Amino acid sequence: MLPASIQITGEQLSAAEVQDICESLKEDSVRLLSIRGCQLSDRDFGRICRSVAESRSLAQLNLNLGVVSSISRTRHLSDAMSTNRSLQTLFLHGSPLLDAGLVTLNLALSTHPALVCLDLGDCMLGDEALGLICGMLPPDGAKSGLRELTLSANAGISSKGWARLSIAVAHSSQLRVLNLDYNLLGDQIAGMLAVAVASSRTLEVLDLEGTGLTNQSAQVFLDMVENYPTCLRVLVLAENDISAELQQQICDLLSEGDDDREAPPLVIGANPSSDLLSIRDKYQPIRDKYQPAAWLPHSNSSPQTVLLTSGLGESLLDETEM
Repeated sequence: MLPASIQITGEQLSAAEVQDICESLKEDSVRLLSIRGCQLSDRDFGRICRSVAESRSLAQLNLNLGVVSSISRTRHLSDAMSTNRSLQTLFLHGSPLLDAGLVTLNLALSTHPALVCLDLGDCMLGDEALGLICGMLPPDGAKSGLRELTLSANAGISSKGWARLSIAVAHSSQLRVLNLDYNLLGDQIAGMLAVAVASSRTLEVLDLEGTGLTNQSAQVFLDMVENYPTCLRVLVLAENDISAELQQQICDLLSEGDDDREAPPLVIGANPSSDLLSIRDKYQPIRDKYQPAAWLPHSNSSPQTVLLTSGLGESLLDETEM
């Protein structure tokens, strides 16, 4: 029997439901488990984590929107990740991890043999956590690392932290998707990221929606795509103070000479709603897109407002299995 998926959103999980989930995991009959926004006791969360540890079929685990709500749950998850060998994608978006939580998870995440996609958006992280995350983006010749990383809406990270991430991205031998939307980056950090993109031989998707950019940043990206070869094919600039003209110029340059690409390069910005609708059939929904609520942490994004920026989720899983 082919592995199935279990997807439950925003419900109170009963002991019986938890038991069914655990049995399915232990029987290796689940490939995707999503309990995003669900409520369950600490005891039941621990039971699920122990079953995750035993599973040999689980490839994707979605604990978004506050499921990992305490340091004790973080420890349970860390123990599970230390034993599990099959998980490729972990979503923790909207979990109050803080730096202490990432410290707890770091060893299990950084040494996991299969993990390639990690969502730590809106997790209240700071510079200490970001330093550990940079260690998950090893340079050429080192161990394999993350191919997709989401760090949306972590307002506690300083300019120094983002600068460190830019250096790690420039030297990463694996990273293909980087989502930094709704962080207070500004033009200076955007310039560092442009240098990182120009240096990277793998980065294909960069999401900078709502990051406080102006035409100054757009001009830097324009110069970058005009003068340097790049793998970049999706650049998200929506909700920034950037002119439609500059966005179109960037898009035109990304499109030149790329007829062999499966999907055309995109600059999502001036009219994000129509842009995103036009690419929904091309890009698979692989993460919760952060929806700002007056910059309050842990905003609860609904399924109707998930925005799609990456088409690499399924291919990452497939490649890892090959």
